[in-house]
Amino acid sequence: MSVEQLRPFPSHFRLKDLTAISSPVFEFKLNPHQEEAARATNDWFDRRNVYHSLKKKRFLSHRFDAYAGMSFPDADVVHLETCIAFFLWAFSFDDLSDEGALQSKPDAVQVGVDISMEVLRNPDAPPPSFPYAAMLHDIWRRFRSTASPGACNRFFRAVESWMKSQVEQARNRATDEIPSVEDFIVLRRRTIGGPIVEAMVEYSLDLKIPEYVWDHPILQEMSKAVIDIMTWPNDLCSFNKEQADGDFQNLVFCIMIERDCDLQTAVDVLTDMQAQRVADYVRYKAQLPSFGPEVDAELVRYNAAIEQYTQGTVVWYYQSPRYFRGQDVVFKPEVVVPVYERTTPAADQPGPAPRKGSIAAPPSLPKSSFASQSKPAKSLLSWPRISIQYRSRVSLLLIVSVACLLYVSYVSFPAFPPLSPRFAVAHRV
Repeated sequence: MSVEQLRPFPSHFRLKDLTAISSPVFEFKLNPHQEEAARATNDWFDRRNVYHSLKKKRFLSHRFDAYAGMSFPDADVVHLETCIAFFLWAFSFDDLSDEGALQSKPDAVQVGVDISMEVLRNPDAPPPSFPYAAMLHDIWRRFRSTASPGACNRFFRAVESWMKSQVEQARNRATDEIPSVEDFIVLRRRTIGGPIVEAMVEYSLDLKIPEYVWDHPILQEMSKAVIDIMTWPNDLCSFNKEQADGDFQNLVFCIMIERDCDLQTAVDVLTDMQAQRVADYVRYKAQLPSFGPEVDAELVRYNAAIEQYTQGTVVWYYQSPRYFRGQDVVFKPEVVVPVYERTTPAADQPGPAPRKGSIAAPPSLPKSSFASQSKPAKSLLSWPRISIQYRSRVSLLLIVSVACLLYVSYVSFPAFPPLSPRFAVAHRV
């Protein structure tokens, strides 16, 4: 499916209160250590030099510390600091490929992924210069200090899967390819970082749950349902911002194309899907078997924590300025949201001046990693950047003009003989 199949967008759309769909099942709770943990983590983020000046101010205005306080309400201050750092890393890296220097550049995203995965494989090596990987280096060190071996394995596998999904989504953006609804739901569970979240929840409370428990089919279905419940509201709240940025990798657009429907219908369909997914989760949870008193007690803590995380996530979508541009959408049964106009892409900011003989790289990535992306010098005789159709029209106009001039000259000056065939051929363009 292609972006070209999307119907035109209206001037506005209506969105129901998605927090009310999940609130009867998922508890909302706040962490009392949020402000203390945020101070320490913001200082750490400053030292990593990911953003500067206004860009950093705008990024931090999304209040990822508040998000962590809503999503990890029972974590102690040390673990909460790691959870906030996790959000700062995940959202900044995600923005890098969604709307930043690496948007629609899958090869460049792959370079960042390779550097980041090396951090997980060699945690005792010095942190790399790539700031996003350096942040992951710190988070991985903190995670390993208290998490169980099983949680560490799950975190490693989850980050690896998430990284691969970033590259896959970047390829889709580069080609304007829209997956089917079914395929996108599977991909979206990875791009949202659902399995990483589950590992972070496990870490936040230092839970000890045996590996075999996670492989049980009921827990697998509960996992898929809860990840969908935290993910689909993100697509409903973020698609407006994303389409304005030229990004159409969103479940709302998949539904529009697959069902050949308008925007409001797709929003309503996904909202109904969300309600059904909450009902699915309740049904699966009721079927959860016993694994013994000790494991059951840990699972009770885990299920409560993942439910709190999910509800905190949905609430944050509404409270953060990241998605609704300051519009008051909190605690309203339904809101009318204007469809944002497409933003003009900003010109690429120049990176550090390259050394003589070197090739400049996109901001924040090692220059040597992008040597293969150098472009040949433009020919002095190259066409301007106009469409093939326009070039054809110009060529036809020139041919007609020359023919008219030849005809006029022949009629006006009959004393001059016409060009001989051999002369004409010798001068043919």
